Amino acid sequence: MWREFRLIAGKDLRIEARSRVVTNQILPFALLILVLFAFAIDPDRGLLARVTGGLFWIAVLLATVLAVQRSFGLEAADGNRDGLRLAGLEPGAVFLGKAAAIFVQLMALEAVLLLGVAVLYTADLGEPLLLLTTSVAATAGLATAGSLYGVLAAGLRVRETLLPLLLLPVVAPVLIGATQGFESALARTPGEGWPWTGLLVVFAAIYTVFGILAFGPLLEEA
Repeated sequence: MWREFRLIAGKDLRIEARSRVVTNQILPFALLILVLFAFAIDPDRGLLARVTGGLFWIAVLLATVLAVQRSFGLEAADGNRDGLRLAGLEPGAVFLGKAAAIFVQLMALEAVLLLGVAVLYTADLGEPLLLLTTSVAATAGLATAGSLYGVLAAGLRVRETLLPLLLLPVVAPVLIGATQGFESALARTPGEGWPWTGLLVVFAAIYTVFGILAFGPLLEEA
């Protein structure tokens, strides 16, 4: 299973390294969201500082939808999904591999967005340990939930519009928990942020286990 996990994750990451869709399309889209928010709220810098965490994670959440669509769109072309099913790979390994590839891409995107937040919003990135832990836990939740609902919508003709409707309500706890964790880190009150990070870890663990068990049947249905 570990070998198959590495094969799937490596495949998706190599495709992204060659196509550079995340760096050339998804990252500029997320940065543009931050810029537009900065222009919209610029007259009140105090308000912008207070909502920095929420704006950051809204940008990440919208980028996640695009990354998941891209990940499972790769399998829709040229019968790749049928080849994946017939290859005899462990479904749980396929799920973990695709989730890991999305996780790596999102973490790289978040690193750039944090720099954008520091520049555009003049945010003080205090409590780096809480920021990093919150990012890792929240991104794991987004990647696992996104992979599960991505395969659910993959076989439908309206997957481009259906995936956001399926995914966004489900990951609302991630948006809330990550926003609270970031706001606590930026305000240098880490004691208030760690319980939210624990919630994010529980969410990611639940979807990891559920995805390993359910990915195979969902892939067959797709």
